[in-house]
Amino acid sequence: MVGDEHYNVARGVQKVLQRYKDLQDIIAILGVDELSDEDKLTVARARKLQRFFSQPFTVAQVFTGLEGKYVPVKDTIRGFKEILEGKYDHIREDFFYMKGGIEEVVESYEAEQKKG
Repeated sequence: MVGDEHYNVARGVQKVLQRYKDLQDIIAILGVDELSDEDKLTVARARKLQRFFSQPFTVAQVFTGLEGKYVPVKDTIRGFKEILEGKYDHIREDFFYMKGGIEEVVESYEAEQKKG
């Protein structure tokens, strides 16, 4: 059985991803620039969520070449919740790809910022 927070975050993720899917035709025809600011934000968060789903699993190590990472469920839920809340709106979506926990995303982003 999942807790309330887990359920609510999962439903929030589903809602954002569904809205993104609904916007796909509009984006294909008119482009992202023609969306409302709210829809642009939804698209940006959805794309980050999709990339964050790519966490490196140990069983996929032979395919990805990346060491698998164990991330506790509570940390994963927190990461998705914070993406939904907009805490990481300033971080480009590519930083979310193949990262373990949200801390790794932030560390990668901060390291890039220090490089200039």
